[in-house]
Amino acid sequence: MGRFDHLATRPARGPADILRWKVLDPLTGKHGKPRRDAEPFVTPTRPWSRDLVLSGAPSLTWIGHASFLLSMGGTRALLDPVWRDAPGPLRRLVPPGIPLADLPSIDAVLLTHNHRDHFDTWTLERLGATPVYVAPLGHAALLRSVGATKIVELDWWQSATVGSLEITLVPARHWSMRAPWDRNDALWGGYLVRGPEGTAYHSGDTAFFDDFARIGERAGTIDWAMLPIGAYEPRWFMKPQHMNPDDAVEAYHLLGARNFVAMHWGTYQLTDEPPGEPPARTRALWAERKLPEASLWLLDVGETRALGR
Repeated sequence: MGRFDHLATRPARGPADILRWKVLDPLTGKHGKPRRDAEPFVTPTRPWSRDLVLSGAPSLTWIGHASFLLSMGGTRALLDPVWRDAPGPLRRLVPPGIPLADLPSIDAVLLTHNHRDHFDTWTLERLGATPVYVAPLGHAALLRSVGATKIVELDWWQSATVGSLEITLVPARHWSMRAPWDRNDALWGGYLVRGPEGTAYHSGDTAFFDDFARIGERAGTIDWAMLPIGAYEPRWFMKPQHMNPDDAVEAYHLLGARNFVAMHWGTYQLTDEPPGEPPARTRALWAERKLPEASLWLLDVGETRALGR
């Protein structure tokens, strides 16, 4: 039994569920192979704003998937950094938004959980021992193994300060596993990051749950909410662990956030929906609800936005 089994999403998914998804359902015609758009989809990219990022001005850059470079108050933080391009599910559809060699100095690395599309040891080894590594309980040994020396482990609602940033781990509806024998031995979560220019929220991987309202209440104002819109089909398998666009827009509403920053789409083909579907569905929902167009940030990979209230 894992240390955090009592907090893990239910129902848990295991080998029998993967067999049903990947083999049995296609054989019985319940669903086919992963769906594709009628036309090939290429994730939008653009050159990163080098001068803005290197200046240390408040900004947010989408590296791809759940990886961001966030700068506030002159402190730079990477969230769930993954630069690796690996065979299989982690074969990238698009290169990282900033080349690893071009990264400016990093003060903090924030990790939401130990799944390999969020916690990449190859990347962390190359980031080195200089940053402060912030992670949920149970990650210290893995971080030490990749050379990290300044490590802060947090429980839900605990906080740490790095430079000008106050970093708070908040709940998420998910689970953890690095190997078959360590399921839920490490905690998972999202982050509230408060800086002089405002408050950012990164949900990590999560299913929809009512605690979004509590996170919003305790945060006060959330200026930028980074929420996942992809990796959601087949729904019977993914609903306990990943949101779809409908869930993400409802989570944004419960959080009371000013801006919605879409993530967790277009970088890997992890699940059955086509890569272009998540942003299309999100745009349609936004228009249907008549929400302010400027508050929807469907960034291109590499796109940098200046931050300010």
